[in-house]
Amino acid sequence: MITLTHFLVVGACLFSIGLYAVMARRNAIMVLVGIELMINAAILNLVAFGRYDAMHYGGQAFALFAIVLAAAGVAVALAIILNVYKHYKTINPEDINQLKD
Repeated sequence: MITLTHFLVVGACLFSIGLYAVMARRNAIMVLVGIELMINAAILNLVAFGRYDAMHYGGQAFALFAIVLAAAGVAVALAIILNVYKHYKTINPEDINQLKD
């Protein structure tokens, strides 16, 4: 039987991989992928806790809200990345040193 601990371990592994992707990558797209992995780990934990609280379904409600926010965040971030690429011709976060204009 799969217990709560199994879900939490998988969530912790996903979060760690996402954190590594955010810290180690130089590409803005890969940073966004790392952020998405961290959000998905949090959603997995919410659903796992919601499974053990079958009376109120609080975990599933928060997970659905987090999924909607993550989708909106990705849409805004991709729009920003496209505009930065159009202006600087790179998406390397270290090469972008000013955000004026």
